[in-house]
Order: sequence, then structure tokens, then C-alpha cells
Amino acid sequence: MLSGAMLITTAVAVYYNEKSFWSYLISALITVSVGYFLVYKGRHEFSLIKRHLFLLTACCWLAICLFSTLPFVLVLPDLTYVDAVFETVSAITTTGATVLTGLDTMPRGLLFWRAILQWIGGVGIIVMAIAILPALKIGGMKLFKTENSDISEKILPRSSSLSMYIGVVYLILSVSCMLLYFLGGMSGFDAITHGMATVSTGGFANYDASFGHFNDRPHLLWISSVFMLLSALPLVLLVGTLRGHKWILFRDPQVRAFLAIVLFCALLLTWYQHEHNARPWMDALTHSVFNVVSVITTCGFASENYSAWGGLAVILFFYITFSGACSGSTSGGLKIFRTQLAGLLLIKQFKLLVHPNAVWVQKYGTKPVNDQLLGSVLAFCFVYFASIAALALGLSMFDLDFVTALTGAATAISNVGPGLGPVIGPDGNFSSLPDGAKWLISFGMILGRLEILTILLLFTPMYWRY
Repeated sequence: MLSGAMLITTAVAVYYNEKSFWSYLISALITVSVGYFLVYKGRHEFSLIKRHLFLLTACCWLAICLFSTLPFVLVLPDLTYVDAVFETVSAITTTGATVLTGLDTMPRGLLFWRAILQWIGGVGIIVMAIAILPALKIGGMKLFKTENSDISEKILPRSSSLSMYIGVVYLILSVSCMLLYFLGGMSGFDAITHGMATVSTGGFANYDASFGHFNDRPHLLWISSVFMLLSALPLVLLVGTLRGHKWILFRDPQVRAFLAIVLFCALLLTWYQHEHNARPWMDALTHSVFNVVSVITTCGFASENYSAWGGLAVILFFYITFSGACSGSTSGGLKIFRTQLAGLLLIKQFKLLVHPNAVWVQKYGTKPVNDQLLGSVLAFCFVYFASIAALALGLSMFDLDFVTALTGAATAISNVGPGLGPVIGPDGNFSSLPDGAKWLISFGMILGRLEILTILLLFTPMYWRY
């Protein structure tokens, strides 16, 4: 499948008369050869147990990242291997952090390769969980629940049907976004690549100014905001909407909370910019909505340097970097779902302080939530912030300043893209960081995309004991 994407990129390079098309073709041949060998060796019947799910997930993503570096290495011979790995991991995990400069004059084939990697990565974990793994006679929905801890009811009884409908919804969103971008004034190439980056909530742009390149056409920022929001909603619920359940989205507690947070932050920043920076209302609203949606959905597009808006903006963007969007979407981060369940646990503790012997049934929406689920969410939240703290400590060993180290760790684990400050903020990129820091951030991006526990479990002695 990956080699097929390389062949599509080869066709793009040929269309634009780029001599580097051989690089994508060679990459495709190497990838398909290894893929065929693996299929040939694994053609016999075999069985996997539940614990193999975690190892299989990690190996699949690492293998995809490894072979996806080939076009970067072959097309840009001056690019170091650590930079090639960083760019590839950022694309596959839909983080959107980049080490490349001069994107405005970059070969079209390479820009397309970055975009299609993000598009594959955006829905990759879900498709693998509910479509590919069942073919191996192991429960695909189990891994789906591991990566997307959602207690929403199943819209479809069979995982194969759900996979098909999720693919259809993802394709509809992608094509619609591309078409509206094109009608809004983007070139055909920009519309396709930015459409893939938007729906995957990846955030790779074709220009050094990111989405700020289109600031002269503010309607494009609104189109992007709408599709980033749609892509940050649970894909299963979008499938339900497609199948005629009209209000299923707005009955979901995490969707309502997510939209409320976006609205509050956007309006607050609009007011703040108008009052403190004397910015016109409509201009302030456009850029506030776009950048809030981009960060909270972990897309990572930037229309301008929002860290220069003032102290309130910096703190607010730092907070929503952790938030993430809805569980079961293409976005990363902590997810609204877990924050709400942690809130339920806090409310329960308050009640127990007043009435120690009382018994309450905790409910999320209309469904009861047991203590085991609340405990697992609390454990994940602890591991999430502990991972950010550990990664920030590791980055500080490379003499990075406090803001760069902390926001670099947060943006990696949350798969957001730009951090804060002059180095890795919206106006900068990650190219100036030491190689060791890039390796750490690359690991952090994979860790965050695979929901942390899936990777950390592999480093525990009990996982390897039978």
C-alpha cells in the first residue's frame, strides 16, 4: 500500500517534469519488494494473542516510517538522515512539525509526498485496527478501543462495514475540502495537498509562511477551520450521521464540550485582540477562530505568529495544546473525552467528602461509567503529563531554553506541530535543534500518536513474561 502511494507521487513528479521522479520509483520498488517478501513468508496460517496487538502496532508504524524516509533521502541528498526521519515521523503521525525550509521552491513531488503521508497517517491507526487486523484473525475492535477510548455505541455491527463507512466519510471530507479550496482560489496542486493536510489534521503546508500564505483570501481560512473541526469529530459518529442519525453528533457529550471550548477560546481571543491590539473585529475573529481550531485539533496550521498577540494568547494556546479534540478522530492530544471523565472522578470525590457512605452511579451522557474506566483514564492522564515532563527534561539536556523544551515536548506528545517561542513557534521550525533533540521529539511523536501506553507497555518486564 505504501509503495502504491510512492507510485502516485512518481506520477506527480513526471507531470511536473521533475527529474527526481526516479527517486520515488526506486523507493516504490524497494518498498514493494520487501512487502512482497513479508507477505510470501507470512502466507501460512498463524495465530496471535492479545498482547501481540501492541507489538504489531508499534512495528507497523515504525516500518512505515522507515520506508517512507526513502524519497526524502533520495530527492534531497544534502538532508541528514535524522532530518529525513523527523520529517517522515511528523508526517505519518500528523504532527506537522517540519525541519525543511524553502518550501516555496521545493519540488512538487516531495511536497505531494509529505501531504499523502499525512493523509495516510490521519486515518491509518483506525483502518488498521478495524480492517487489517481482523483479517489476521485477531480482534480489530479491541485495538480500536485501545487507541480511541470511546464508549460511544457502535453504529454498525461489523467492523468491516464500519471500516468501509469510515473510509467513505474520510474520502468525502477530503474531496469536499479540496474542491472548496480550489473554488476559493487555490491552485489545483495546493488544493489537493492542503486538503489532505487539513482533513488528516496534519498541518503540513507548501509554504514557509504556512497557511499565512493565503491571508489575502480570508475565506480560505474559514473553509480550513470548518474542515479541521469536522475532522476532529468522532469518525464513528460522522458515519452515524451519514446513515441518517441526524442528531447523533450533538447528543454526544464530548462533541458539545469540544465545540463549546472552541467557541469560548475564539471569542475570548477576538475580544482580547480588539481591545489590546486595536485589531478590527472581523480580522481578529478570522485569525482567532483559525488558529484556535488549528491548535486544539492538533492540525498545526498557522496564519500568523499568534505568540506575538500577547500574554493571554500565549497561555491560552499553551493550554489547548494539551486538550486535543474528540476521541475516535484523526486528531491527537489528551482528548476531550478523557478530560470529561477525569472531571466526573473529581465530582465523585467532592460528593464522597460530604457523604462518605453514599453510593452514586456516575454517568457519561446516558451511560453508566464504572470505577475501572475512571481509574484507567486517570492513569492515562498521569502518564500523559509524565511523558511530557520526561521528554522536556531530556530536551533540556541539549541546552534548549525552557519554553522550547517544554512546548517542544508538549507539541510532540500531543501531535500539534508548532510550539511557542522564537525557535519552534509559528514563525520558526525545528531545523536548528540538535540531532539528539530531533531523535527525542521523533520518539515523542510516535509515543503520542499511539496513545503512549501502547508503546510504554513494550518496555515493561511483565509484557515479555509468559
